Amino acid sequence: MLGYLVAGVAIGPWGLRLVADPKTVLQIAEFGVVLLLFLVGLELNAQRVWALRRAIFGLGGVQVAATIAAVTGIGVALGQPLAVSAIAGMGFAMSSTAIGLATLTEKNLLPTPGGQASFAVLLFQDLAVIPLLLVVGLLGGEAETLKWADAAKALGMIALLIVAGRLLVRPALRYVAESRLREVFVGFSLLLVLGTAALMEWVGLSMALGAFLAGVLLAESEYRHELELDIDPFKGLLLGLFFMAVGMSVDLGLFLRIPHVILALTLGLVALKMLLLFYSARLFGYCRGTDAGLFAVALSQVGEFAFVLFTAAANVLPPATIALLNAVVATSMLTTPPLMMLYQRFVVPRLGAREERAADGIRESNPVIIAGFGRFGQIVGRILRVKRIPFTALDSNQTHVDFVRKFGNKVYYGDASRLDLLRAAGAETAKVFVLAIDDVEASTRTAQLVRAQFPHLKVFARARNRQHAFALMDAGVRNIIRETYASSLEMAASVLEALGTAPAAVRDIVRKFRQHDEATLAAQYEVKEDEAKFTAAAREAAQQLEKLFEADEGKPG
Repeated sequence: MLGYLVAGVAIGPWGLRLVADPKTVLQIAEFGVVLLLFLVGLELNAQRVWALRRAIFGLGGVQVAATIAAVTGIGVALGQPLAVSAIAGMGFAMSSTAIGLATLTEKNLLPTPGGQASFAVLLFQDLAVIPLLLVVGLLGGEAETLKWADAAKALGMIALLIVAGRLLVRPALRYVAESRLREVFVGFSLLLVLGTAALMEWVGLSMALGAFLAGVLLAESEYRHELELDIDPFKGLLLGLFFMAVGMSVDLGLFLRIPHVILALTLGLVALKMLLLFYSARLFGYCRGTDAGLFAVALSQVGEFAFVLFTAAANVLPPATIALLNAVVATSMLTTPPLMMLYQRFVVPRLGAREERAADGIRESNPVIIAGFGRFGQIVGRILRVKRIPFTALDSNQTHVDFVRKFGNKVYYGDASRLDLLRAAGAETAKVFVLAIDDVEASTRTAQLVRAQFPHLKVFARARNRQHAFALMDAGVRNIIRETYASSLEMAASVLEALGTAPAAVRDIVRKFRQHDEATLAAQYEVKEDEAKFTAAAREAAQQLEKLFEADEGKPG
């Protein structure tokens, strides 16, 4: 990222002048941010977004309000008019969605508590676009002055998008996918993302917010992984171009005239934001220093929305002030990559935090892949090894992988729900996939990916309970082993034998129970969404089981 920014400065109007108008490049490159937010939305669903509501509205509201108040107070204390100070505070309260999320994604820190808090606040800032522009209009700005009707129109568009996403987009996506023309699917994917973003911009909201909502609506779609694969290359290309455009927009002429002013304002602003962000995070329960520190560093810069807000306030801010504020915004963006490097180099080791390491490189292809090499997967692996059947073992727990390797086991660290890792493990040529992941959500996600991308693989899945088994059946898996089921039947057989039941009779009892329970599982799966029918099916199955064994007892020995 830092390389892109420096390259932008080098080829921009104040460098080699290969690009004379950075704004033109920036307009195109902003689609990189849009695609990034769409991919982030695909990783979430409505329930997970709702679970973040406290961080989105609580932490986000406190952060924005505290930054505006602090900057406004400092500006007034330095002799600036109240309106100028307030507009500067509103612009500086925003953080860069592109830089913040790209940094967290690049360092694999987005899933951490600090990363999730950063994402939540960035989402709130996108939602704050209309209110802040409305305030700028009330303060006297002429451009982009909003009416209350515009806010109602924006809310209506969000509601329309949610309804259309469920009733129209998913069926259309299914229809396009059935054509089996990859270029058509890619084109429709891009049209979907950019069209949603354009609609949101039309009602005055952020394009990135529209793309994020589209991603959330498709997070549970069966084509989520295909969408991710198709969009990701465009995202990487345009996001790199975005950072270069930001570098081009840095006015080096101001640096030549008043370098001390720009540097002092930038460093003071970044330090102030980090201080406010850190204690805001602590206030909302992010007590670990690494989480609050990551939150403070990731959002310490000023965002691209500040450019729009300062332009909208052209009737209040003098041109020289706008140029200075824009220079501070662009310069603050340059500070995030080195700050993140310093944070990971000095702060993280000092606080004793463990960093997530990269997945292992896999250079083999075997007929069997075992995902999840805990106590369940290891037994499967030991039997395969005895029969000299080669397999590739994957596990996402760093500590467990290191421990198992001490005993001579060959296991690769990595998340089996990642398509690139499965391809590296040889899923395209393997014959059998053993799904032994303990985490229910990760297991289900992996099953969906394997069935969608590698339909030739015969999947044998471990289920923790009936609900987990139902989720795997939804994903198309039929060879399901409930982890404690076989051992429970074995113990029941031993108990019956200890009580004097003949071994042959015990085997017959266990066989009949197994057949009945598997039939019950299939029947309950058909009505699992209807609680009343599910309960009735369970009661009926219990009665049938009693009658089955009562009939056996009545037979002559």
